[in-house]
Amino acid sequence: MLSTFHSRIRAVAVVGMAGVVAAIGAVTQHASAAEVAAPTAVGADARRVDIPRIAATIKPPAGSRPVGAYVVTRGTQTYTCAGGVFTGASVPEAQLVGTGGRVHHFKGPSWQSERDGSLITAKKTAESPRPGTIPELLLTVDTRTGTGILSKVAYISRLLTSGGVAPAGACTDGETAAVPYGAVYVFWAAKR
Repeated sequence: MLSTFHSRIRAVAVVGMAGVVAAIGAVTQHASAAEVAAPTAVGADARRVDIPRIAATIKPPAGSRPVGAYVVTRGTQTYTCAGGVFTGASVPEAQLVGTGGRVHHFKGPSWQSERDGSLITAKKTAESPRPGTIPELLLTVDTRTGTGILSKVAYISRLLTSGGVAPAGACTDGETAAVPYGAVYVFWAAKR
């Protein structure tokens, strides 16, 4: 009976995850054609990801153009307990897939193309809160390494966020908690 129960739980989890992936894959572009054109997928490891609507408070500067859009396929935001609560900045760890193949997102915050090794780090410029989830963000790139897919990126949008919120309740100082999250990341080149 126990194995049947666990089999049912696994089946429900697989069906639920398939629904999430299908919903994320069905994201439609809400930006006007004059504003942006959705990047197209190139390469066997690439996937088309359309650009969702962007709140005015976190739009990249006028004239910025999209160079890639990626969806989180597996990601966590890790929080560290301090003063008996999970608070403060989180550390991301995520795998993204999109128009330029696969990208690893990690502490820094940093993004590195698995296709060509190009690497960027960025800092938060603006945020737009979303109830019950981590906020949407505009980040400005501050370092670049290598040439390739990410080498011309100047801005990053974190959009359509889900999950990733720090756990509530008491904890032991130094304890960490990795909380699953989802998002769409759009990488932008600066105006020429």
